[in-house]
Amino acid sequence: MDTFEELNVKGFVEEEIDPTLDLFEEIEKLKKEKNAVILAHYYQEPDIQDIADYIGDSLGLSQQAAKTDADVIVFAGVHFMAETAKILSPAKKVLLPDLKAGCSLADSCPPHLFKKFKEQYPDHLVITYVNCTAELKAMSDIVCTSSNAVQIVESLPKDQKIIFGPDKNLGAYVAKKTGRDLVLWNGACMVHEIFSREKITRLKSRHPGAKLLAHPECEEVILQMADYIGSTTGILKYASNHPDKEFIVATEAGILHQMQKENPDKIFFPAPPNNNCACNDCPHMKRNTLEKLYLCLKNGSPEITVPQHIIERAVKPIERMLEISARLGL
Repeated sequence: MDTFEELNVKGFVEEEIDPTLDLFEEIEKLKKEKNAVILAHYYQEPDIQDIADYIGDSLGLSQQAAKTDADVIVFAGVHFMAETAKILSPAKKVLLPDLKAGCSLADSCPPHLFKKFKEQYPDHLVITYVNCTAELKAMSDIVCTSSNAVQIVESLPKDQKIIFGPDKNLGAYVAKKTGRDLVLWNGACMVHEIFSREKITRLKSRHPGAKLLAHPECEEVILQMADYIGSTTGILKYASNHPDKEFIVATEAGILHQMQKENPDKIFFPAPPNNNCACNDCPHMKRNTLEKLYLCLKNGSPEITVPQHIIERAVKPIERMLEISARLGL
């Protein structure tokens, strides 16, 4: 097995795998043997989504993990998501198939810089989007998700001053929906910033009946065109419940696998990005593979750890969000 140093350099366990092995079967065996549960984000590759016990968005998955009696959580997602699972389930062992599965949005908000930013607004409440590091959550008053951010801001007194981070596009969307003046941190998700208005317009002209579904991490020019704006879970539900048959989806393309599985009679087009490869995959999410997941579960590594003092501080804003959401019936 790789040493701690090798893991930090490579990010994953590297071992020869017998090519005749049925990885689906082996993973199922290991799950039973180790009392493990596999969580997969909607943006993971189809094979990983198909082997997972739970598929969802980042916070929903961590909440699901906290409810299970599993000893081991394998989080097929990115680093901050596995950290959130550890914060909510500190006694469980949390594994991430590839430690290098980071997040451009979380990386756009280094905690030491955010600390200085926060100090400039001492009378402001800090609301952070769940897509951030454990350290950033520990500096927050309330954590939010893309599906409850608007309601959480609306639940606070109108004269309450608010810092919102790290996603400036989600923050701008929340400010517009609530009419509140939010101080925004200048962070963004690389995938949601590359959608091309011109290419989407051309795609819509070829499929005039197609509804455009967009994540609020997208830029304002894309949100203005959208027929529906919502979280990954919201987008999935909208497509399943809506009678229309064609949809253009402006979020990471991994979600199309679940959309197609739930709606085999509908057609989904990934919104075209403004790049040459015409792909809107998150390179961090796609670092996880079925092989890495198998080796991670087999070896119990790489493991995600969060310092106890960070866990104690970071869990409070998450609990506050859950309390507000429960009160509002979200």
